[in-house]
Amino acid sequence: MRKKLSVFFILLATVFCSFAQSEGIAKQLPAQRLAGKIIIDGSFNDSAWASAPEATNFVEFRPAFGKPENESSRTSVKILYDDNFIYIGGHCFETSKDSISQELVGRDNVGANDFLGVIFDTYNDKINASGFYVTPLGEQFDSKFSNTSGEDGSWNAVWFSECKIVQNGWTFEMKIPYGALRFSKNGTIWGLNITRRRNKTGQQYFWNPVSPTVNGLINQEGLWTGITDIKSPLRLSLSPYFSAYANHYPYNTSKQKNTTQSINGGLDVKYGINQNYTLDATLIPDFGQVQSDRNILNLSPFEVRYDENRAFFTEGTELFSKGNLFYSRRVGGTPIHKFDINNQLGPNDEIIANPSETKLANATKLSGRNQKGLGLGLFNAVTKPMYATAENKIDGTQYKLQTSTLTNYNILVADQTLKNNSSVSLINTSVIRSGHDYDANVTAGIFDLNNKKNTYNLNGKVVVSNLSSQGKSITGYAHNLSVGKTGGRLNVGLNQDLANEKYNINDLGILFNNNYVDHDLYIGYRWLTPAKWYNNIRVNFNNNFSHRFSDGAFQNFNTNINANSQLKNLMRIGTSLGYSAKGNDFYEPRVSGKVFKYGSTISSSFFIARNDAKKYFADLAVRFNKSQLLNGHRYYVGAGQRYRFNNKFSLATNFTYNFQGNNVGFAALDNNNIIFSKRDRKTSENTLNAKYSFSNKAGITMVVRHYWSQVKVTGFYNLQNDGSLQSNMLYNENKNFNVNLFNVDMVYTWQFGPGSFVNVVWKNAIADVGRDISKQYFKNLGNTFGVEQNNNVSIKILYFLDYQSIKKSS
Repeated sequence: MRKKLSVFFILLATVFCSFAQSEGIAKQLPAQRLAGKIIIDGSFNDSAWASAPEATNFVEFRPAFGKPENESSRTSVKILYDDNFIYIGGHCFETSKDSISQELVGRDNVGANDFLGVIFDTYNDKINASGFYVTPLGEQFDSKFSNTSGEDGSWNAVWFSECKIVQNGWTFEMKIPYGALRFSKNGTIWGLNITRRRNKTGQQYFWNPVSPTVNGLINQEGLWTGITDIKSPLRLSLSPYFSAYANHYPYNTSKQKNTTQSINGGLDVKYGINQNYTLDATLIPDFGQVQSDRNILNLSPFEVRYDENRAFFTEGTELFSKGNLFYSRRVGGTPIHKFDINNQLGPNDEIIANPSETKLANATKLSGRNQKGLGLGLFNAVTKPMYATAENKIDGTQYKLQTSTLTNYNILVADQTLKNNSSVSLINTSVIRSGHDYDANVTAGIFDLNNKKNTYNLNGKVVVSNLSSQGKSITGYAHNLSVGKTGGRLNVGLNQDLANEKYNINDLGILFNNNYVDHDLYIGYRWLTPAKWYNNIRVNFNNNFSHRFSDGAFQNFNTNINANSQLKNLMRIGTSLGYSAKGNDFYEPRVSGKVFKYGSTISSSFFIARNDAKKYFADLAVRFNKSQLLNGHRYYVGAGQRYRFNNKFSLATNFTYNFQGNNVGFAALDNNNIIFSKRDRKTSENTLNAKYSFSNKAGITMVVRHYWSQVKVTGFYNLQNDGSLQSNMLYNENKNFNVNLFNVDMVYTWQFGPGSFVNVVWKNAIADVGRDISKQYFKNLGNTFGVEQNNNVSIKILYFLDYQSIKKSS
C-alpha cells in the first residue's frame, strides 16, 4: 500500500510538472560606477546621484496586485557602486509628513513603520538573497531569504545608512560594503528587487512585480546588470566582548550568601576564507543576556519546544535548517544523565547542585555558496563535561557525579541549486560523546523541484538515523513526500510522512514521536483582488489521517476548514471549524504497548484584529471545543492591545485564558495500574511589553510575564487493557497543581558604533510550584512574590573590529 501511494505521488508530480510555462520578462537596472563622492547623511542630494540609473514605476503587491503607484506617493531609487561599496539612495514621496508611519522600535524590528528595502540575489540563482531595509527614522533591519526555507530575520550585517523626513516624504541613503555580501567574481548580473511599505494604507510595492499567485519571492526579482571589476575583500572581523554579572538568589533567605559575581570575556570571529565561504566562530561564548524562556506547566508526554534566543545559533543558519533536523537548543541543553544520578546516591546522601544546562566551550560555522550554485555548510560545537554535587547529610562530605561527558556536535550540508528555483541537498548530523555514552548520526537526502512557472512543486526527503554504543547500533528510517499545485488562486497539496519505530533524531534534532504513517490533504483558494468590502479572502480545507507504521493501528483523523479576510479598513477577521474522530493515543499512557482510547471532538474559533497602523491596536481570539469523552470541554480567550503614545514610547499587553473542563490524562503509575485523572485546568498568562527609544541607536525595553496554571483533580480512573477507563475510588494521591512563573526582562541597548553595542540587562525570575489551589488571582500573585526570587543584573560590551576599516585608517 505504501509503495503504491509513493508511486502515485511521483506519477502525479510528473504530470503536474509537464505543464511548464515560460517565465515573465524581468525589469533591468544597469549598474553604474560611482563618479565623485557620496556622503551618507540621508539627504540624497549629492551631485553623484544626478546621472545614476533610476528604479521607478513600482507595482503594488498588496492589497491590489498590479496597480501602479500614484504620482503623489511614487518611489525613486538609484544605485551606484565602486570598488568597496554599493550605494543606494532614494526618495519615498508622500503628500505630507502626516502620511508617514514612523516609530522607533530598535534594530531588526519593523513595528508600525513604513520601510524601503533592497534585496540582492548575488548569484542570480533565484533561490537565495540578502535584504537591507531602512525606516523613515533611520533604523535598520536585514534578513536572508531562501525560497526553500523562507526569510531569516535573525541574520545581521554591518552596513551604513541615514534617513531624513522631508516635506514631501522621506529620503534615505545606504552604503553596503562588499564584506556584507557573498558573490562570484565572474557574476556580472545580480538578481535585484526593491520593496516599499506604506503602513497607513496597508500598501506594499515592488520595483519588479511580485505576484501573490506565484510561489516564491526571489524567483520574481528583476536584474542588476553590467557589474564589472568588483571582488570580494578580505572579510575578517573580530567582536571581542566583556561582560559582568551579579546574581542574587535566594532573594529572601537570611544567614545565607545570596549574591554571586562573575566576569567574562570572549571573542566572536568572522573570516571570509574566500569570496564564497565564511567562517564564524564563538570562543568562550556568553549567552547570559538572552531573553528568558516562556516556560509552562507541561502535562503532556512530550517535551516542550522552546525558541532559540542565542544569536550565534540563529544568524545565517539557513543551510543547517535543511530537512528540519537541527534543533539548536540541544547544544548546551540538559545533561543527558541529569535525572539518572539519584540511583547512584548512598542512603544518607542528597543532591545539592545539579546544573540544568551544559556549558558550551566553543562553536564554529562555515558556510557559503560558489558560482555554480553549490552551497556548503559545516557546523561544529563542543560542550564541556558536567557534574552534579552530592552531599552526605551526616558528615557533610561532598562528591561529584558526572551528568554529561565531553560532547561534539557536528552538521555537514551540501545544497545544490537547480533550474526553476529547485534544489537538492544532502545533510548529516552527528553527536559524538566521550566515554561509554552512545553516539548519534542522522543522514538525509532532500529535494525540492518546481516547474518553470513555479506553479507546481514536488518535494521530499529520505532520512536514516543511527544510535551506536559499544558495538551495538539501532538504525531508523523516515521519509516525506509532497506534491502540490503552488501557484494560482487554487492551491492543492498531498503529503505522506512516515517514520518507523526505530527512527530517532533527538540528539541534535527534535522528534516528539516515531512509528507513524501520516497522510495529509490541503486545498486552499484565494480571492486576492480587492472588492467592495474586502481586500482579500483566503479559505483552506485540511485533512489528516494517521496510523502506526509497525502494526498499522489507527491513530487519528482530523479535518478542518479555515477562512480569513482583510477588510477594506485593514481589519482582519477569521474563523475555523474542525472535527477529530475517535482515536487511539499510544503515548499518553507512558507505558509501551498500552493505548488510551479518546472520544471525538468538535472545535471552532474566531479572531478579529484592528489595523495595526493605528495608534491603538487590539485583537481578540476565541476558541472552543467539545469532547465526547466524559463531557470534556475547552474554551480559550486571547486579547491583546497596544498603544503608541508617540514615536518613542509604547505599551502593549496580552492576556490569555484557557479553561479545560473534564480534561482526561495520565496521572501516575501505581504498582501495575496506569492511573488517569479527570481534571479541571485553568491557565492564564499576562504579559506587559514597554518600549522607550531615546534615539535610533539607543533604547530600553521591558517584558513582564506572569503565567498561572492550576489543575484540580475531580476523579481517578484505571486505564484498562482495551484502552478504556474504569473508575478508581481508592486512589487518593494529591495530583493537583498550582504553578506560578513570573519573569521580568529589562534591557537597555546602545549601539555606539557600527556593529558595536552596550547592553545592560536586569532579569527577575520566580517559580512557585505547589499543590494548594488558590482561587483568587491577585492573592495568588501576592503569594508568588513571597517565594524565592532570582535577580540578575549584567552589563555586556561588544566591540566590532573590521579589518578593512583598520587597514584604511592605518
